[in-house]
Amino acid sequence: MSQPTPVEYSPEERQTLLRIAHRAIEAASTGHSFTPEVVSEHLQEPRGAFTTIHLRSNLRGCVGYILPMLPLYLTVADTAASAATRDPRFAPLTPGDAAEVKVEISVLSKPFPITPDEIEPGKHGLLVSDGSRRGVLLPQVAPEHGWDAEQFLTHTCMKARIPADAWRHGARIEAFTAEIFGE
Repeated sequence: MSQPTPVEYSPEERQTLLRIAHRAIEAASTGHSFTPEVVSEHLQEPRGAFTTIHLRSNLRGCVGYILPMLPLYLTVADTAASAATRDPRFAPLTPGDAAEVKVEISVLSKPFPITPDEIEPGKHGLLVSDGSRRGVLLPQVAPEHGWDAEQFLTHTCMKARIPADAWRHGARIEAFTAEIFGE
């Protein structure tokens, strides 16, 4: 059993980020923009993050940045709005749906090289790259589906739209950890 990732964000910081995500989702669902107020210095640090939206227990959107591009609070606002309205797998959320969603935020570590035998499903998320194609799956995906490390690698390759066994034939494998919290 893997050790849990250390907690970096306080309950108050987590609530602030969840509130920002909800306000961004509500604004995006009505076609408005939202710029959050400046927050604590800690939440201004650039971090990669994903925002996952569930509506009535069903996945309704998930968008994020693997690498730190913006301060975390702005990353959460942007990824929440994008997950609500620009995830190509789903129609944009309506304002009524936006009021009912549950949000999960995954704040990522920087990706690092890893070998297949070092992968711990549930602890590591994966980034598999081959040429210009890359697939990403968050740490919580493998346990949700009951996948072992090999299955996790295979599905990450499939997400990248590369051969399912590309991880055995030279595709670049990187991992990351995430602090995951939500409602």
